[in-house]
Amino acid sequence: MHRMAQPLFSWRWLALPLSLALLAGSGVAHADEEDHERARKALQAGEVLPLKTILERVERAHPGQVMDVELEREHRGSGGRWIYEIKVLRPNGALVKLKVDARDGTVLGSKPSRPHPPAGER
Repeated sequence: MHRMAQPLFSWRWLALPLSLALLAGSGVAHADEEDHERARKALQAGEVLPLKTILERVERAHPGQVMDVELEREHRGSGGRWIYEIKVLRPNGALVKLKVDARDGTVLGSKPSRPHPPAGER
């Protein structure tokens, strides 16, 4: 069975843009702190652009309301590249999932995204 990469963090855990990368307060699980630390180090090492920069670029080409953002690391090839997965609610009501290269902001692909069913229907 093919296993999908686990997101390093989700937008709901960020109160400030990734460029601040200081979310490690109480109530955050240890694994989330480790994931956040890896994302912070990637930002410091220049492996990813700040989330604010990415969102500004995405907004120009894909206007709408950002609903969710995840930062993942692909495990293909040497080292793997960082990918932002961004869900955008378009003005026409369509929910679109974008894959964005975190190093340079290039949109690598987009596809319609289905909303998650309510918790009782999963």
